[in-house]
Amino acid sequence: MKGGERRDAIIRELRGAGAPVSGSSLAKAVGVSRQVVVQDIALLRADGHDVVATSRGYVLLDGHGEPQVPTRLVKVCHGIDDLADELTTIVDLGGAVLNVMVNHRVYGKITGDLDIRNRRDVERYLDNIRSGKSFPLLTVTSGYHFHRVAAESEEQLDEVESALREKGYLAEVMPYEGDLQ
Repeated sequence: MKGGERRDAIIRELRGAGAPVSGSSLAKAVGVSRQVVVQDIALLRADGHDVVATSRGYVLLDGHGEPQVPTRLVKVCHGIDDLADELTTIVDLGGAVLNVMVNHRVYGKITGDLDIRNRRDVERYLDNIRSGKSFPLLTVTSGYHFHRVAAESEEQLDEVESALREKGYLAEVMPYEGDLQ
């Protein structure tokens, strides 16, 4: 099976699934290694498919029915010194930080995949920032940024949002940002 055919098969598997599908299951279904599936998922995302990695497997969110796991886009604002607290607040309440997005006035919407699910992932991300490999996207928008957060239930997402509000991180979504949802 060629790469394009394999990626089409992965999309069909995800669309037909009633729950998240593990990378191993997808690999078995299309006859390749799990690592090839991970690479294919990256290519599918680059092609515009909204494939999200959850703790139970991959989910396709690109408008074909309701998402299999609840997700929410939250707008936050804080400095670099608050990165660890913000991210650990989310993961400690059962949330997964799927991505980060800024709405830059010149460059438009810039999104980066994070897939931060636990404190180990938080520490790995912070180590990359501390090493000078890169700067967090929030630095280009005076601390304002969005996260797509996934959780097992809407109640968990409510808890995450409430905790971010209590810590002063939650920011108001402006009328011109409504189309970012």
